[in-house]
Amino acid sequence: MRLVSSLALTCGLVLASAHAGAQVETAKSVRDLLTEANALVVTLTAEDAIALFGDSQVAFVDIREQSELDASGRIPGAVHAPRGMLEFYLDPSSPMHLDVFSSGKRILFYCAGGGRSALAAQTAMEMGLSNVAHVGGGFRAWVAAGGPVEQPAAAGRR
Repeated sequence: MRLVSSLALTCGLVLASAHAGAQVETAKSVRDLLTEANALVVTLTAEDAIALFGDSQVAFVDIREQSELDASGRIPGAVHAPRGMLEFYLDPSSPMHLDVFSSGKRILFYCAGGGRSALAAQTAMEMGLSNVAHVGGGFRAWVAAGGPVEQPAAAGRR
């Protein structure tokens, strides 16, 4: 009986090791998710987004992490809603809901390069917001196009 238990344990460890080294199959890759989001979401160029800056019916939402804002600043007046908490900020029934998401304003999401903001805009649409878009190329494109930037020292949490 002890030999059978040892053999079973050894076989189990070999199978577990083989499984651990195997490639995990995913239903969708990041590329797949981004392709899907970009097909559904309105993408604005940085220049088009800059033209909307200052419009009282448009809200810019920065979904980057706080450390990114601290390092590079942000679009002046942008609401900070990090991607990791976005669903809680979007949901009107959540105690963490941010009023900007029920304000009726057009929501323009941006991140550093445009990937996370496309996913964020898609999530917002899936959660019922319809007037959303994202800035293609993100904050880097905004800066390169000459958009105004609130410097890091002044860009603390809102």
